[in-house]
Amino acid sequence: MDRRQHRQRGAVRPEGLLADGDPVCRLHPDECDRLARVEAGLSRIVALLGAECTGKSTLAEALARHRGAGLVTEYLREWCDSHGRTPRREEQAHIADEQAARIEAAASRHALVICDTTPLITALCSQHYFQDDRLLDAAIAFQRRCDLTLLCAPDLPWQPDGIQRDGPEVRARFDARLRVTLQACGLPWVDVAGDEAARLAVALAALQRPSSR
Repeated sequence: MDRRQHRQRGAVRPEGLLADGDPVCRLHPDECDRLARVEAGLSRIVALLGAECTGKSTLAEALARHRGAGLVTEYLREWCDSHGRTPRREEQAHIADEQAARIEAAASRHALVICDTTPLITALCSQHYFQDDRLLDAAIAFQRRCDLTLLCAPDLPWQPDGIQRDGPEVRARFDARLRVTLQACGLPWVDVAGDEAARLAVALAALQRPSSR
């Protein structure tokens, strides 16, 4: 057998040797744990939910940076920037599916994944803007797979941001809809409020607790 092929098939032993006796570089224990969790499909998914202009993106980036985690950004924002408009009713399913696919892809590579929204936000937007509930069941099922849900409060100053944002009144109504949905479905969450430092402190503390899934 070709020695290179044999080396590729060899398993890493605790003492840092391949099965054929060749030495390998030792991995940091945290990296070993990360690889083991990814291999076992045990990646931890942290979902950041909230209405528009509630600091989700800022907090997601800070969490990922502090914890060295994988970051899944909001696909809706990318889509709107690309198309110059918000999605129509028939385009909502694509937004939800793509967000889910990106989270799945990140979970296959990282032991900890920070998600700037999940399909649940898209489903509730469909319900809010188009009176369309068709995406809700699948979005709730996906949300149940998340280990931790951080719900960003609408207590930040309102900042207009292009075509996506409707105003503080709509933000408050959407926040209420989101909370009612989570509670009705028995989906636990951690409230995150205050300035950036306070939000980050609450989120980091929540990450230290056992999974709520």
